[in-house]
Amino acid sequence: MNITDKTDYTLISSDEKTFSNFLENFENEYLNLTGKNLIIIISEDFNASNKNILLFLKYAEEHQNNGMSFVVVSKDVTIDDFPDTFNIVPTLVEAEDVIEMENIQRDLGF
Repeated sequence: MNITDKTDYTLISSDEKTFSNFLENFENEYLNLTGKNLIIIISEDFNASNKNILLFLKYAEEHQNNGMSFVVVSKDVTIDDFPDTFNIVPTLVEAEDVIEMENIQRDLGF
């Protein structure tokens, strides 16, 4: 797993061969990532199903409850198949936009 600290968020991408290894490594590292806005890039090589992506939902909810953003980047998913509170976007640029918008909302007290 690759972890890169950026100015407004931490970017997490995969160097694992399988989705299950990526998820396991993420779960092991998660406690070190609390208190940071996170962008998780799901590798296209994983061919991850909606069921797989939904495994990140509990982390997204926990993160959002703690006042931080959690965004998953995955191409070829239908966003309508996921809860409205689960931020899933197809590109990194859109993920950065979500982080920026949520930071603004928090600054304004929403």
